[in-house]
Amino acid sequence: MQTALEVGLIYSLIALSLFLSFSILNICDLSTDGCYTLGCAVGAVCTMAGHPILAIPAAMGAGACSGFMTALLQTRFGIQSILAGIIVNTALYTVNLAVMGFSSNVSIFGTDTIFTLFKGLGDSEMWKSWYKLILLACIVFAAALFVRWFLSTRLGLSIRATGDSPAMVRASSINPAFTVTVGLCISNSFTGLAGCLIAQYNKQSDINLGTGMVTIALASLVIGETFFGRGSMGWRIFGVIFGSCLYRFIISLALRLNVPTEAFKLVSAVIVAIALIAPKAKNMIMFSRHRRRALKSRAGAALKEKGERKNA
Repeated sequence: MQTALEVGLIYSLIALSLFLSFSILNICDLSTDGCYTLGCAVGAVCTMAGHPILAIPAAMGAGACSGFMTALLQTRFGIQSILAGIIVNTALYTVNLAVMGFSSNVSIFGTDTIFTLFKGLGDSEMWKSWYKLILLACIVFAAALFVRWFLSTRLGLSIRATGDSPAMVRASSINPAFTVTVGLCISNSFTGLAGCLIAQYNKQSDINLGTGMVTIALASLVIGETFFGRGSMGWRIFGVIFGSCLYRFIISLALRLNVPTEAFKLVSAVIVAIALIAPKAKNMIMFSRHRRRALKSRAGAALKEKGERKNA
């Protein structure tokens, strides 16, 4: 369960990325898979070169470049967001191979990572058991605070307004192309950060590592909104992180139940479907309860009126 929580925290960064692009900007960014692998590749190469800390800003910068290209295709060339994401995601496959020296995987075993460096800060047995979780929790907490702060700034409010109504933003003398570009760069930088962390966590990078990350992030996002609703911004961000961790717990439970690895994609799809259906099912149940109560009260009133007529 500890491993599930650690991986869930890493995946929550991708969920935060999708939160910015999908929930805030109302853009379907399908370049997430390739961007995640790009961050993983850049992080692995930099770590292998002996710079595990430098790998973090390098991977975030690579992710921001990916987001910039996606935004450029949308804003300057008028390509729809779905097609722009597909184009960038396809191109990133070759880019990721080039970053890894045209090898399908890169191993960084025996190389210092941010986790091994952080582990050296303490000597107790408890520290050696929980240092990864503590480090990841600090990184995710800092990322969540940054998102909460950024979305409350003037630029962040402009990005939120762009997702609600681009026409209104344009009428307010704000360039929506700029806000979309900034939003996608920031969101994809979180995806690159997640890729870098998973590379140093697993001590390897694989070209197919990012397959299905959009589904995982969407599942986390939907689960969070299902449990926590659409309240304050801080509450929504916490819901995204909670949804990511809960998703990993469900996958961990599937592993304990000996579900074959080939069926994990099906499990992910079922989780997303249930999370999407849950709000509608909840409303239907509530409506059914109110309807039954109304019918009972109406029947009771009719019987009471009938009794009064008999007594009269």
